[in-house]
Amino acid sequence: MRRLLPLTALVALLLAANASALPSPVELSHGWQFRFDPHARGGLDKWRSGGPRGGWHRVEVPGVFDARLLASTFHGTIGWYRLRFRAPATLRGFGWALNFGAVRRTANVWLNGRRIGGHQDPYAPFTLPALGLRPGKVNELEVRVVNRKHALPREGWWNWGGITRPVRLIPQGPVVLNDLAVMPSLSCQAPGSCTTPVVKVRGVLVGRTATRAPVSVRVTMRSPGGAVTTHTFRTRAPGRGRSRNVSFDFRLAGTPDLWAPDHPALYSTRVQTTAGGHLAQADSFDTGVRAVEVRGGLLYLNGRRVQLRGASIEEDVPGRGPALRPSDIAQIVGELKAVGANVTRAQYGLSDELMSALDRAGILLWNQAPVYHRDIELRHADGRAAAMAQVRHNVLAARNHACLLANSVDNEPVAVPDHRPGTRQFLFRAGKIAKRLDPITPTAVDIAVKTNIPFQRTFTWFDLLGLNSYFGWYTGRTANSIANFDDWEPTLQAIHHSYPSQGLVVTEFGAEASFHGSAYQKGTFEFQSDYVTKSLDIVDRTPFLGGAIYWTLREFAVKPHWDGGASLPIAMRNSLHHKGLLSYDGTPKPAWFVAEQRFKATPLYAP
Repeated sequence: MRRLLPLTALVALLLAANASALPSPVELSHGWQFRFDPHARGGLDKWRSGGPRGGWHRVEVPGVFDARLLASTFHGTIGWYRLRFRAPATLRGFGWALNFGAVRRTANVWLNGRRIGGHQDPYAPFTLPALGLRPGKVNELEVRVVNRKHALPREGWWNWGGITRPVRLIPQGPVVLNDLAVMPSLSCQAPGSCTTPVVKVRGVLVGRTATRAPVSVRVTMRSPGGAVTTHTFRTRAPGRGRSRNVSFDFRLAGTPDLWAPDHPALYSTRVQTTAGGHLAQADSFDTGVRAVEVRGGLLYLNGRRVQLRGASIEEDVPGRGPALRPSDIAQIVGELKAVGANVTRAQYGLSDELMSALDRAGILLWNQAPVYHRDIELRHADGRAAAMAQVRHNVLAARNHACLLANSVDNEPVAVPDHRPGTRQFLFRAGKIAKRLDPITPTAVDIAVKTNIPFQRTFTWFDLLGLNSYFGWYTGRTANSIANFDDWEPTLQAIHHSYPSQGLVVTEFGAEASFHGSAYQKGTFEFQSDYVTKSLDIVDRTPFLGGAIYWTLREFAVKPHWDGGASLPIAMRNSLHHKGLLSYDGTPKPAWFVAEQRFKATPLYAP
């Protein structure tokens, strides 16, 4: 017999007469069961109502279908999760919703046999109303997850499947403030010479009842030194099922305590939403005040020109894939600090928990939407719509975080988007979406650097260009060859000449390494160490570059039989991307020590 999920919310608190009390969220982390459904029988046999008695086994959530890196599992399958839990009692005027941190790849969700919704973005959080929830009684939750992978869209990591981030039952009052963002904005012409920060608050107010009660949104920000700023915005509830944008600004009191990698100051922020004088929602998080600006093609943080150094990360640990535990997050951030990184990057949106850890650690994040080599899909309206939805999800999930350096909307689009109408149209609209949703963080696009690429007006629409540069590692096509490492430096100069107003950051460079050998043989630890040294030599003497991010900090799982440019025999290939400075199990390679010495020797601020 399946055990019931124990209550984590106190019923006494939920029934309290105090109007300021709110129901507590319930973590749905224990008691899950899982069953494979490779032949898609679950839909026909109505597993949404509990499914067959046999064939289920207990699993952890967050978790993945199968953590083994087998070629037979890469293309994906179908799996069902189910959970029996006793729901909390519900205060009058309140309801509940189910919040999923992420489900890879697509999810359909049933509660007590009733479909309540689904989601198709594998890397974004989503919330569904808990329709039909039985307060104080046993409820049955089913989640059908499909991670079947086709050739498109193209991705550069393992095709994990499962509920990969936490699931929570969250309370919802008579009004709900969705997509809440508190974004301090300022400009600094020089260190210590900054405008008064203006805090931009954005969100969407949704009504759950027919009553159009007066609504107030009260924001309280406390600086690290204890200075408090409070502002209240008033409106009315939009009515049942209706929504209204919430958008207001206010000035931050006192001298701002600016966030930076060498001083990760965070403001304790609380947002209380009341309806009819009663508390309907309370949100608490940390906020950073910082100015990331591009002026004259140079990158500035709080009025000081920066020269960032770091390495990219993947949400991937042995045995769990992207289903990170708090200890995994601490380890990732600890490894970044150990190598001397003050910036990182991923090719998809990171979890809120990991971004919060970067905020506290003082590590900037090049935030990348998971749009990668999509030019074929971008030819069609539905392909552009899907990609723009991922850009929107990515920016909304990250815009509260102080660590944000850039919002990048595309990774390695076609080199000549001016001549590809679909890609050009997507980049134009995606850049506008990113800037509208997050007006204080620079927009970016990451391009594959090649020789002999003509000027593209499309790229001038962005504040920053990320440069993915693999000269001397890959070869490229004859007309745009990158086979010669010595061509990298003059190509950087040519890009700067073409885009003098855009900030430039090297967002990828690296070489595979999995065995010892000659420094002239691709795939050796010695070649990788030499490659890191020569690359950073060029970055150090190129003053217009805002920084360099090595690809990657640690090895991660990628498609089966991955070669990665080393031209290894089939017998030496596996499913691991070997460009990491650390092996998949965390063992440092010789190049780790090279990067550590160089990163730590580079001042954060340019002379």
